[in-house]
Amino acid sequence: RRGSTHRVRGVRVGARTLMVGAAALLFAVGPVGASTSHVKVSTASTKKLGTFLVSGLTLYQLNRSDCTSGMCLKVWPPLLLPKGVTKATAGPGVNAAKLGTLKLPNGTRQVTYGGKALFWFVKDSSPGQVTGNNVKDQWGTWTVYTTVKPRAAGGTTTTSPSSGGVSF
Repeated sequence: RRGSTHRVRGVRVGARTLMVGAAALLFAVGPVGASTSHVKVSTASTKKLGTFLVSGLTLYQLNRSDCTSGMCLKVWPPLLLPKGVTKATAGPGVNAAKLGTLKLPNGTRQVTYGGKALFWFVKDSSPGQVTGNNVKDQWGTWTVYTTVKPRAAGGTTTTSPSSGGVSF
């Protein structure tokens, strides 16, 4: 019995270590579609959410708090520019004038849109997932960054064609 308990604990610790490792890798290299020479912010649309920002995966904003260190950055990796890059590229549906950056204490630059910092969610593992939408945690409430509200019933779903774009 004692041996099997240790094995279960080992599996739990192993899974936790794997999840933290995956979050660190996501933070270091970015999710699907991330590049080492540029960052492209595009849009995707659904009937339910309207048009929202993506960069490989869905981008989120935090309401009412900040996410600048520790566990928050592991769960909500920031959209960072690669070293030497000074601004993000606007894809279809994105207003280039609203793209900006904020300099983090470690010298890296985080991409902003309309002045709001942009983040990915560690539980989104493929384009089109929006599992972080309306998540409330110790850092605040997270929502997809919506650029165009959804149309009334009967509207169509469209997607901007771009690298990192999402089709539904």
